[in-house]
Amino acid sequence: MKRAGKIIGLVLCVLALLLAAAVIYLTVREYRPEPVEEVAASKGKKKIGVGEEFTVLSFNTGYAGLSRDEDFFMDGGKKVQPESRELVQENLEGISRILKEQEVDVYFLQEVDRDSKRSYRIDEQAAYEAALGYQGMYACNFRCDFVPYPLPPIGKVESGLVTMTPYEVGQAFRIALPESFTWPVKTCNLKRCMLECRLPVEGSEKELVLINFHLEAYDSGEGKIAQSRMLAEKLKEEYEKGNYVIAGGDFNQTFEGMEKYPIHDKENWVPGVVGADDIPEGFSYAVSDNVPTCRLLNAPYSGNYQDSQVYVIDGFILSDNVELVSVENIDTDFQYTDHQPVRMQVRLREKQAE
Repeated sequence: MKRAGKIIGLVLCVLALLLAAAVIYLTVREYRPEPVEEVAASKGKKKIGVGEEFTVLSFNTGYAGLSRDEDFFMDGGKKVQPESRELVQENLEGISRILKEQEVDVYFLQEVDRDSKRSYRIDEQAAYEAALGYQGMYACNFRCDFVPYPLPPIGKVESGLVTMTPYEVGQAFRIALPESFTWPVKTCNLKRCMLECRLPVEGSEKELVLINFHLEAYDSGEGKIAQSRMLAEKLKEEYEKGNYVIAGGDFNQTFEGMEKYPIHDKENWVPGVVGADDIPEGFSYAVSDNVPTCRLLNAPYSGNYQDSQVYVIDGFILSDNVELVSVENIDTDFQYTDHQPVRMQVRLREKQAE
């Protein structure tokens, strides 16, 4: 009995040492971006002009791994990774076709992997650039040598936001958002951010400021609130300069007063709610409920909105010197990812709305 006890004790000591070593390694290797980092701006050849209509598309691509037959462990499902590289490639090609078919002037993409185990290390940004013929601007929001959970573990992740446009971009920046988690969980968790692109406006001394974002999903709520507040502060700052501002992406929150797709699954992930009080004066949401923009990943997609839990959590925020012409969610039947794109047409006003 004493010998068995010693063996068990030795095994526990070894496991404790291995766990400590893993925590130390992840802490040393933790991704720690600066509050603001300049990123390479794309070299477009044309400028947006005042009074000119143009189109913007926001699309969470789900790292081309969350197509209609997939589920995900964080949403109540079981899977960690798509079953094959071929499936990811098929999804990537399908998403690329959707982007080409929409043929917009600005693309806001979220969850774009560049070197991740979960997407079989495919450089998805390069694939979208090849499909559209545009150089993408990239801001990393998830980088970890090895995410150790669940079983089997997620492993290596390199993923982020991508904005693409044929318009001239003066500067682009990665702006860090408040972190939602504390040590040691934060060592292998997302580092959320905004991707800001500043475009010169022909016939004006002001800029068009494009902000691509993906807010927190799985925290207890405080992180998402802090990130929303920082986004609002950024919007206000640019508005006070007289700039045109378009922010868009995945809010991971539904919109106040939008009740077309009620929450009937309260056992799994439930989004927060944002409203007019969460954005500064002079701004408004540009969102639609013609079809949902996201589905819960607790199971494969059922094929209809009644049997699967769906939401509208993607859209835009506009300053009042940007006129909304139209906004609609594109019905893709959740074929290649767990989100559906939002397409918007806008026009830059000559002055701020009265």
